[in-house]
Amino acid sequence: MWPFICQFIEKLFRETIEPAVRGANNHLSTFSFTKIDIGHQPLRINGVKVYTENVDKRQIILDLQISFVGNCEIDLEIKRYFCRAGVKSIQIHGTMRVILEPLIGDMPLIGALSLFFLRKPLLEINWTGLTNLLDVPGLNGLSDTIILDIISNYLVLPNRITVPLVSEVQIAQLRFPIPKGVLRIHFIEAQDLEGKDTYLKGIVKGKSDPYGIIRVGNQIFQSKVIKENLNPKWNEVYEFCIGFFCFLAKILICFVLFSSLMIDLIEVEKERLLDEWFTLDEVSKGKLHLKLEWLTLMPSAENLDKVL
Repeated sequence: MWPFICQFIEKLFRETIEPAVRGANNHLSTFSFTKIDIGHQPLRINGVKVYTENVDKRQIILDLQISFVGNCEIDLEIKRYFCRAGVKSIQIHGTMRVILEPLIGDMPLIGALSLFFLRKPLLEINWTGLTNLLDVPGLNGLSDTIILDIISNYLVLPNRITVPLVSEVQIAQLRFPIPKGVLRIHFIEAQDLEGKDTYLKGIVKGKSDPYGIIRVGNQIFQSKVIKENLNPKWNEVYEFCIGFFCFLAKILICFVLFSSLMIDLIEVEKERLLDEWFTLDEVSKGKLHLKLEWLTLMPSAENLDKVL
């Protein structure tokens, strides 16, 4: 099966990535791949998780723990600047979500295949001629690390690779599904936080400069910092667009200093409104006041007057 996967990857490089790179910058208009060989070492799947709850009956959702360490040979050139570079080896490790939908009554039983990472995977690339590549106008502000971040982010939701298996499937609907809802978070205040600043080699405990980092799926917000206060008041509001795949993750994580809090998104959707003080984990004391609202998207504009 690996040789056929390699054929698909080569097609993806030539028909999707190459035109995207050419269109990204005028200096890259002559960019092309001259050789694409992914190698003979196949992708390893170290674990599989199948979702059975809160899943549409017309789809199958899998999480694959993947690992790929391959000696590949990918050569590219930019003819305009007589520049040649390439990749000698690639390593990628992470959790890939695979969605088989819609399920249909005829062969091949599956209408399309969608692939993406929920979190940025661990990616390492062994380059050849990278210095030449970074001398090209428009790329001279980049670095190896920035390039890896750009590639990694391309693989992460909301970006996805969708492969139709039948002609009748609606690719646009699969690539850009309607969100399940909107989560509005009122990040209000905290009380009785632990003081993390110390003086005299830890003998005297002081106050802290607390702030919150709120994460739902790959969406992240950070609150303002409250200086020297163990009972901070933020009174900030954030909104997260919740796709079906963030909803499956179920977890909302808030960090305040060295504490954390996890909340089940399914419970928030069920209750519609939660206004509570939550006890912080991983610390001996402290609590966080949140107001969580679940907002359902309306199918048409006709019903807007009822909710406004």
